[in-house]
Amino acid sequence: MRRLAVLAGALTIAVLPAAGGGQTPEKAAPTSEKPGPSTEPAAGRRAQTKDDRTQPVTVDADKMERFGKEGLVVFTGKVVARQNNSVQYADRMEVYLDERGDRILRTVSTGSVRIITRDCRTGTSRRAEYYDMEQRVVLIGNARVWQEDNVVSGETITIFLSQDRSVVQGGAQERVKAVFYQKEEKPKDSPTTAAARPAPTTCEN
Repeated sequence: MRRLAVLAGALTIAVLPAAGGGQTPEKAAPTSEKPGPSTEPAAGRRAQTKDDRTQPVTVDADKMERFGKEGLVVFTGKVVARQNNSVQYADRMEVYLDERGDRILRTVSTGSVRIITRDCRTGTSRRAEYYDMEQRVVLIGNARVWQEDNVVSGETITIFLSQDRSVVQGGAQERVKAVFYQKEEKPKDSPTTAAARPAPTTCEN
């Protein structure tokens, strides 16, 4: 079971593992190796996604309203939500909790929605809905997702975070559009060149 902490000062909502329920992210033992997304087995990705759901979720905003009976917390004004290197920006975010109020079931974001996933994909839309149990994000209304130079757009874009899968749907006025750039094949690096290559950078938030 998790406990829900609402901190008034910074208007931050955090979902944390309960005491005795395992290590928190800060106390978890570091691993010596971390396989890349292209080589990690599917079972490993599923286990990693399950662990990701225990990571704290922080939401910062100008204003917060809590409706206990409805299990609803509403954040407004320059909302920034973070979890495990994924970031979401919006003008308004509604956070729906379970009956006990200790778990986030889904969120609904509106107004200047922008999402940056941990694999550096960026998405924008008029509305975004996130479903925690399914690890699913739905971008609705003039949705657009890009990574580096590759871009896809449509009326709605559904991202299945645990499956590394996306579904794009067009609307009545506009069909799905996608632009993919093919990279030229580069010669293999020598040991000297590989050692001189700078470390990869993180996503820009």
